[in-house]
Amino acid sequence: MAGPRAADVLGRVTLVTGKEEFLGERSVAEVRAAVMAHDDEAELSETRGVDLAPASLGELAAPSLFSATRCVVVRGLEDLPEESVEGLLAYAASPVDEVALVLVHGGGQKGSGVLTKLRKLGSVTEVKSAELKASEFPGFVAAEVRAAGGRIEQEAAAALVQAVGQDLRSLAAAASQLVADFPDSTLGVDEVRKYFGGRAEAKSFAVADAAFWGRRAAALEELRWALDTGTPPVLVTSAFAGSARSVARYLAAPRGMRDGDLARELGVPPWKVRTVRDQSRAWTESGIARVIRAVAQADADIKGAASDASYTLERLVLSVTGFRDQR
Repeated sequence: MAGPRAADVLGRVTLVTGKEEFLGERSVAEVRAAVMAHDDEAELSETRGVDLAPASLGELAAPSLFSATRCVVVRGLEDLPEESVEGLLAYAASPVDEVALVLVHGGGQKGSGVLTKLRKLGSVTEVKSAELKASEFPGFVAAEVRAAGGRIEQEAAAALVQAVGQDLRSLAAAASQLVADFPDSTLGVDEVRKYFGGRAEAKSFAVADAAFWGRRAAALEELRWALDTGTPPVLVTSAFAGSARSVARYLAAPRGMRDGDLARELGVPPWKVRTVRDQSRAWTESGIARVIRAVAQADADIKGAASDASYTLERLVLSVTGFRDQR
């Protein structure tokens, strides 16, 4: 799924509407990416609708000292003050050429009058991020798999939704993970069940995988979601311990082993060998030794020595990604 080009967003207004936060945020990110691809020194800024006073509307079009190209995101358009509506509509009717203005409306009836007027302007492009119906989630999964360059059977897409749940962010991450682990394959139910057989375990492994890849922000985000949806903290430390053991065994294994033998050596299924191999390229034995100690400490803390499990796990994520960077 190709995102917008710079010509689609500069000198125009992108109106992002709907309650599905993940899709809305993806639309905002795509506009920003298009602007940065056009001018890597472009200025990116954000404000809230409630803070958009008439006196500050002129700043939307004002070039900065560093770059004339700008991407301005206004979140919470539904909270736009009444006295600012006229000025915003005037700008939207004739936007500045080197400015990409993104207006984000969170859905609902509040501010619907402004939306109606914006939709009538030829310079406004609306991107809808409505909440998906239950029947639409497998289609979302299939689209995510295609975007990542893979293929998935319809039944497998439904199985992934059943295993992971109806959180789009998690489904997108799971789809990407499956394509990476099963390249050049049509994903079936067996692959989905192997990787996402248990919902809580799947969430825990998503946190650990992101951390061992060095994706700090993604790991913290997955951790917050996992804890918010009831994943026991001990499952997270268990997933970290499993990943650490796999990488440590890979680093110590003789070179040139066949994947089947290597899978037995690592204690992982054959389809997981490629992931462990790729992750291990960024790790040293001393780095993994530090991780093992950090995981043991976090596990002890969670089981009684510390009162705040979320803080303990956040510290573990930061430690693991930090140890990976020490090369």
